[in-house]
Amino acid sequence: MASFEIIGGKRLKGDIYPQGAKNEALQILCAVLLTPEPVTIHNVPDIIDVNKLIELLKDFGVKVEKTGESTYLFEAKNVNIAFLETDSFKKKAAALRGSIMILGPLLARFGKAKMPKPGGDKIGRRRLDTHFLGFEQLGAKFSYDSGDSFYQIDASNLKGCYMLLDEASVTGTANVVMAAVLAKGKTTIYNAACEPYLQQLCSMLNRMGAKISGIGSNLLTIEGVDSLGGTAHTILPDMIEIGSFIGMAGMTSSEVTIKNCRIDMLGIIPTIFRRLGIKMEFRGDDIHIPSQDSYEIETFIDGSILTISDAIWPGFTPDLMSIALVVATQAKGSALIHQKMFESRLFFVDKLIDMGAQIILCDPHRATVIGLNKQIPLRGIQMTSPDIRAGVALLIAALSANGKSTIHNIEQIDRGYQNIDTRLNALGAEIRRIS
Repeated sequence: MASFEIIGGKRLKGDIYPQGAKNEALQILCAVLLTPEPVTIHNVPDIIDVNKLIELLKDFGVKVEKTGESTYLFEAKNVNIAFLETDSFKKKAAALRGSIMILGPLLARFGKAKMPKPGGDKIGRRRLDTHFLGFEQLGAKFSYDSGDSFYQIDASNLKGCYMLLDEASVTGTANVVMAAVLAKGKTTIYNAACEPYLQQLCSMLNRMGAKISGIGSNLLTIEGVDSLGGTAHTILPDMIEIGSFIGMAGMTSSEVTIKNCRIDMLGIIPTIFRRLGIKMEFRGDDIHIPSQDSYEIETFIDGSILTISDAIWPGFTPDLMSIALVVATQAKGSALIHQKMFESRLFFVDKLIDMGAQIILCDPHRATVIGLNKQIPLRGIQMTSPDIRAGVALLIAALSANGKSTIHNIEQIDRGYQNIDTRLNALGAEIRRIS
């Protein structure tokens, strides 16, 4: 197990480039299974979860060629559907939550699929009902074997229909869309997710020959086609990493410029960090954060405490709630952090309390943060990363703290952040990776 040793209290300075978006990459890479023709993907992040998915595609017989630093060519001409029956598939798919998104393409193109219960972060219940209810409405027959935790789906006759999704799940919508593009007839999906990742996927599918309208809204209409062709696609910069860097700069009093952010696709993210008191300036498509000795949390118009809560797009993404919470610990003022979607995502706050933060964990979903206004620095401690986003929140806390911190289980951080120690050290951080 690897760990980070961090010497905190250093101001960072310089430019940093965000990686390609992890959550988009997991959808886009699965979509290459929809066509036998070549698909080129640019700006693919070099992170554990994405690399595991690429290896899984190779195991299916997909030809994969790395043609540039972050560019891959995929050709799913000879897909070995029998790989679904192997112990290797069960082991690899169960270790990666993103593997669930191979189902839609496999059902659309080959009429059948199976999937072990996928893994991922331990952040609370993450149900898969939206995926399977959508497949069933398209005509798939679904069964679950509790003995070996395998989902089995027969989709030999997918037909378009009207469906109202039970929740606006991003991965659920993506899976159903990928299944519907090759189904017979018209599919209408209401209460669809409309995150930029989903917009990117739908635009890519249309370039491949799909007929999807309503992109960017929660009402998608899909006219089924007989086949899809190849295309080229560029993955967006990772909005979660961009938000993490904004929070890090504010908390460490650093002057940082985040380059090539696709600001038009960030939604409310910059606004939320401004409400936490962090100043920023848009310079073309770059975000410049000046060094701030202090930052103050806004209140609501009536003077009541600011509440930051996660919501479906265009609301604030749940993946940045951990970052917002840690940033609030050194602000002037107080905030209520309301994590609605995952009941275990706030359980990392005990580490922040050990570091000296003033946080009241009200229940599994809510925490009240009383900001220290940078008057009492956090102190370095030993801790363990419970999941990707909490791990980076703890890393940001350690960068701002006095003394040395050690974060264990950094494989969780590596799952979602590409060479994070190397890139932050280039800005002046002191992070050492140890075994």
